[in-house]
This record gives sequence, structure tokens and C-alpha cells, in this order.
Amino acid sequence: MKMSKLLLILCCVLGVSSDVLHEGGQIGGCSDSNGEMMYTLEGEELWYADFKYGTGVTPQPDFIDPISFPEGTYEEAVADLQICKTNLQVCRQAMKDLPVEQDPPEPPIIYIRDALELKVKNTLICHVTGFYPAPVEVFWTKNGKDVTDGTSINVPSPNKDGSFTQISRLEFIPQLGDIYSCSVEHVALSEPLTAIWDVRTTPPSVGPLVFCGAGLTVGLVGVAAGIFFFIKGHKRS
Repeated sequence: MKMSKLLLILCCVLGVSSDVLHEGGQIGGCSDSNGEMMYTLEGEELWYADFKYGTGVTPQPDFIDPISFPEGTYEEAVADLQICKTNLQVCRQAMKDLPVEQDPPEPPIIYIRDALELKVKNTLICHVTGFYPAPVEVFWTKNGKDVTDGTSINVPSPNKDGSFTQISRLEFIPQLGDIYSCSVEHVALSEPLTAIWDVRTTPPSVGPLVFCGAGLTVGLVGVAAGIFFFIKGHKRS
């Protein structure tokens, strides 16, 4: 099989501390139509360049006090993207007509970025991993209808086993009863893999509270009985 797409991924470790065992990295990549520059810590995204909207993005929520990046970081990413595309053409010629192995992705996982609040803007994340070669294509639906507005996908990140991970996002406003899905297509799949996420709120169960209350009652009865027999025994002596 000939390669129909070529994606160039550049990855480096920025720093490793032996004292606290933290690892940070920089991942850059490009294709004919897309590109990304991303900084990570412990495999989590700290910052990435959104070339579509011309800005840098810090995806971590504000309440964790995320690391800030200096001015000019996005402009450096744009320059690196141009270098990547030049190198991509060189690789294309070197790898022309080479056969490639194919490993399908694992079933995708959907999760929500922030705590669910109805009618408050949030982000759905579709996590896809274990595939080779890169990339995958991800498609979103809402209540069975295709969704393109508010969607984005990063350049694949290499895993230690040689496979890739890719993350797609969907900005949305949760409404009770809405059903979302992300479907993944890959050259090693005969049909798409799909994960489903629905908007629902479930009140906390009272079972554990009742159980803990009953346990506390039994415990207090046991303590009271022990005190009673202790006092009674001392009176006899």
C-alpha cells in the first residue's frame, strides 16, 4: 500500500528532574493542511498554538494556576511550522512508495473538561490512542446530526511504543437530554469507532449515607454497652 498522507512529528524532552521525577516536552508537527506546536508536562498539554485562530491556548483550567508562557511564543511556533513543512517535503521524497504498517486505534474515550453545569459553556474531549500510522479523523455529532462548529483536533503525539495519540475537542453548552458522539476513522479500520456521551444529572445516592449512619449507631451502642459493663464490673470488685 502506498502512503496517501504524510505527517511529520518532532518531539523533544525539555527537562527531567531526578528529584521530583517531572518531565516536560515540546511536540511540533505538520501535514499539508495542518500543524501544531505544543508544550507538555507529565504528558498533559500546557500550551498549544491554534494556527486557525492565530493565537496560543492554555487548555488547563484557571483554578489550578497554570504555567504562563511569554509573549512571542506563538510567533516562534509559526516560524517552526514553516520549517516543519519544508522538512515534510524532504521526507516525502525520501519515503516515496514505502509500505507502512497499520495498527488500528483503541476505542475512543469521551470526557468533559470541567464540572458539568447545565447551560454553561464547556468542552468535550475525545481521546484516541494506540494507532499507527498517524493521523486519525474525528467526526462529532449532536443528537444524530453532524457538528463542525467549535471542533478542533491536535497533531498526533507519539507514544513510547511507537503508536500515536490524538485529541479532538468540541466546545458546547450542555442541555439536559442532548447526546453527543465522536467517531474515529483510520486507514486500519474497516468502519469507524464511535463513543457516546449524553448530558444527564444524577442525584447522589443516599445508600452510603444510610449505611454510614447505621454503622455509627451500631458503634455508639457498642461503646455504651462496653462502658456499662466496665462500670458494673468495678462496682462488684
